[in-house]
Parts: sequence; structure tokens; C-alpha cells
Amino acid sequence: MSPFRIVKVGGDLLENEIRFNEFIHAFSSIEGKKILVHGGGKEASRLLDALKIPVKYHEGRRITDAKTMEIVTMVYGGLINKNVVAQLQAIGVSAIGMAGCDGDIINAHKRIVDKIDYGFAGDIDYVNANILIKLMGAGLVPVICPLTHDGQGQLLNTNADTITSEIGVALSLKGRVKLHYCFGINGVLRDFDDKESVIEELDEPTFQQLRSEGNISAGMIPKLTNAFNAIKGGVSKVTIGNHTHFIQSSGYTTIL
Repeated sequence: MSPFRIVKVGGDLLENEIRFNEFIHAFSSIEGKKILVHGGGKEASRLLDALKIPVKYHEGRRITDAKTMEIVTMVYGGLINKNVVAQLQAIGVSAIGMAGCDGDIINAHKRIVDKIDYGFAGDIDYVNANILIKLMGAGLVPVICPLTHDGQGQLLNTNADTITSEIGVALSLKGRVKLHYCFGINGVLRDFDDKESVIEELDEPTFQQLRSEGNISAGMIPKLTNAFNAIKGGVSKVTIGNHTHFIQSSGYTTIL
């Protein structure tokens, strides 16, 4: 049985027409059951800025107040999700756009306030893997935006890298899973100023060392934290790289 393949595409690729077109064609070439998870934080931040709503982050994670929640719901669940679905349909991929509330695929709770109040940020309680498997079994490709729900009517903003990882862990109970994080550079860099300094294999101690040295920061912190959580949770393989790296044999980072 071929593995489930889960691909996460970041906002920088969504905004680059040429590279996104290359990406969706590469994604369409993946055989078997697959899921696409997308972000879109840059587009949301641009609209928030235009509306003069302050944009706040802590260690790469968005702080989501009530007004921000309204905007990210419109951008993630509407504008970006439906555009991605339409682009996939145009090249023959039978895609279905989803948020966590659709089919109750991702249930979460509002993040508990500790030192930082993240507002309407959601931490995942469970992923309904059976629904996703049924959709894929029907020949559909779920395209999932970074919105979850609490089962009580409240939508929550959940990091797309976390969603990718948690879906991977849930599906790993049903079969082998390969997970791919795709963004604008070739992989995790030892030196951010040197785009060729890709670390081919990255273990957690090296990640923590690079983080303490400041070579890994901001959005890469949750991405890598989730990548390691996926491996610990049973995902067979996790890779991080550019927009077509999952059809290449090298030139990206493999998480150990």
C-alpha cells in the first residue's frame, strides 16, 4: 500500500504565481492518497495592515484577537482556500476545500493563557482521520486551511504546520505517512545568509543548538517543532524544502 502523502505549502509560494504553478503541477504528480495543507499568513497580514488592525506575533505564532479572527477566517477559508482548489481543479486534481469544522475533521480548544495570551489560537484535540480517508478513498484531495473549531461554534486560528503534523500523526495509525513542508528556500539552513547551506539531515539536538545560536528563529521554530513531533508521533518521513522538493531525490532537509 502506498503511503499517505501530506504536503504543506507556505504563503510565500502562494504569492508567487510562477513557483505556485510549478508547485501544483508537482503536487498533482504525486500518486495515491494525498492531502494539501496551506498557510496564508502574509495575505492575512497584508489585509490586516490595510484595515489598520495591529499584527502581533510571538516566536512565529500569530496572536489572534476577535477582529483578527474574522479576517483570517475570510482570507484562509475563503480567498486562499478556494483559489487553491480552483487552481488544482484546472489541472485535473479533484480537490475539496475544507476547514476544521467541515466534517469535524479537526477539533481544537482555545489555547490556555500562560505567559502569552494568543487569543483565538487553537490547540488541536483530535483529527478525524476516518473522514479524511473516506474522502481520499472517493478520489478527492482534501485542501485544508489553518482553521479549526471547538465543537461549540467557535472557529480558531491554528498554525498550518501544526495541522500538517497532527494530520500526519493521526493517519500514521492507519498506514505509512510521508509529510512534506514546502516553502521558498531549499531546506533548513545552517547559515540563513547562505541559501546553499542546507542541512541535509537534522536531528533535534542540532535544531536546539541552532535555535540557541539564533540561526533558527521566528516561523522556522514552530515548523521544526512540529516536524519533530510528527516523527515522534509515528510519521515515517518528514522533509522540508523548496516548492518541488518532494519529487526530487536530494537537495532538501530530512528530519531525523
